[in-house]
Amino acid sequence: MRQIKVGLIGFGTVGSGTAKVMVEQAERLKRKTGADIILKTVADLRTETLPDHLAGVALVKDAAALIGDPEIDVVVELIGGIEPARTFILDAIGAGKHVVTANKALISQHGKEIFEAAAVRNVEVGFEASVGGGIPVIKALKEGLAANRINTIMGIMNGTANYILHRMTNEGVGFAEVLRDAQELGFAEADPTYDIDGIDTAHKLVILMSMAYGINARLDEVSIEGISAIEPIDIEFAREFGYRIKLLAISVNHGDHVEARVHPAMVPEEHMLANISGAYNGIHFNGDMVGNVLFYGLGAGQVPTGSAVVADIVDISRNILHDSINRVPPLSYRPDELRPSAITPMEKISSPHYFRIPVKDRPGVLSKISGILAAHDISIESVIQKGRDDTGVVPVVIRTYEASDAAVGAAMAEIEALDACAGTIVKIRILANELSE
Repeated sequence: MRQIKVGLIGFGTVGSGTAKVMVEQAERLKRKTGADIILKTVADLRTETLPDHLAGVALVKDAAALIGDPEIDVVVELIGGIEPARTFILDAIGAGKHVVTANKALISQHGKEIFEAAAVRNVEVGFEASVGGGIPVIKALKEGLAANRINTIMGIMNGTANYILHRMTNEGVGFAEVLRDAQELGFAEADPTYDIDGIDTAHKLVILMSMAYGINARLDEVSIEGISAIEPIDIEFAREFGYRIKLLAISVNHGDHVEARVHPAMVPEEHMLANISGAYNGIHFNGDMVGNVLFYGLGAGQVPTGSAVVADIVDISRNILHDSINRVPPLSYRPDELRPSAITPMEKISSPHYFRIPVKDRPGVLSKISGILAAHDISIESVIQKGRDDTGVVPVVIRTYEASDAAVGAAMAEIEALDACAGTIVKIRILANELSE
């Protein structure tokens, strides 16, 4: 029986999970592929010994030695970040190795370079684990939905942000307290910036857009807003209006241009994404043939993400055995069919909005705010004004009908410049009707 030998760079959470899956599922993988898939070597700077279930696996400090080993067929990169991960992957490709990675930051920013290098060397790059953890969303876009024009991509793609918002909603606790708890429980990194500021979600959206639309999407084209400004009062107002607040990635295909945005949104309680709880992810596509499809599951974690990494190893092993390397292009579209991206300017996107405006309790303030909104063609759906706090500041909550981001931004700047405005306005978009069905 043919052996496929694997080298693993990085033995952290996902690396150890990948090794665990490979060992525990070895017989099943053999039955499914007809090959004996063997973890030969692990390279990690901080690991001194491997666990007992990896007896026989070599442990080295030098990733270059692993990459240069002529017996290794597949190199798995699981250290994350841009460098040295990019160099390791390109060196592995240059050495004629197939590559598997879970590195969404690297694929979203340097995927074009990596895929082009792999095409020259006729090797494969698997990146299933880069989006959605254990959810097989990459394979679904690459193959299962290949017959569809993808009209929309929308999803909850970061478990840390969803966990924080879930607890704020269910327990009424503040953002800072929940974030501390998430860090203690291991749901959030010591530096949670990428998660709470929406950057991690944007990395994943770039990958999905490239595959869904056949474009060379870029991270700097995505409009990104995070969740750190949301307070329990906003959660309560959302509940009162029949919404739940979620950090969403949204892309809409308009044909000659596509939307690309990550931001908090008020999602109707009856919408499927409103009920994605805890650290789970939910990724929704609308295709012209298939209609609405939702992928749901754990978006991170040792073993779920490890299972996605191993799924790529299995695919590559099958292709090696049957001499069908690069049968399916990495982004589904043939490389020569990928086109430059054309992103809808954010200021042209319209949606209903929620504003929480802190104002000093003075006569005529509400009429001034209403006048500014009217001057920018922003129509008010409802207004709620609750009691003042100890400093005499009153939160004025306004829901609007659809308005462009350009108009909203200009109006907010004027309102915040009023003497009566006592702080920064919290703005949350409300999921538009065509997306909430």
